[in-house]
Amino acid sequence: MPMRFEKLQWLFPVAVTLHNTEEALTMPRWIATHATRVPLHPASTKLWLGWLGLTAAAFGITYLSARKGKESVWAYLLFGYCAAMLANVFIPHVPATVAFGGYTPGVITAVLVNLPVMILLMARALGERWVSNGKAAAYAVLVPVGIGGAIVLLFARR
Repeated sequence: MPMRFEKLQWLFPVAVTLHNTEEALTMPRWIATHATRVPLHPASTKLWLGWLGLTAAAFGITYLSARKGKESVWAYLLFGYCAAMLANVFIPHVPATVAFGGYTPGVITAVLVNLPVMILLMARALGERWVSNGKAAAYAVLVPVGIGGAIVLLFARR
């Protein structure tokens, strides 16, 4: 019997943690090596703040989704955050790797972990009616836009 979404959703914070760890271990040096070709040069403290915040949010949202259950705002936030992590595979990881002609921070876990895990979780959340189509679509757009906006604001602040 396949594992139900109620348990599978815990793959989400694990995937986010793996991805953020890969970026944390490789990005500062990668940015320094590619300084002339990278438009942003965020301070290490801002990077760490972002990774810690996004990882903590992944665990918190998953905990609340598991606790509050189907059709809760937390289930929708989890779905939207999954959509953000899925989009993150294609913006910027895969194109950046092609553009730079080699490894870019986070691309390994983006492709090998996030891509299959986020597709699985989103399909199962819809299939098991943890979220409904219309509302899920709205969260799948609004949450990534919100996360992207927060990242831009974090890096824009001096």
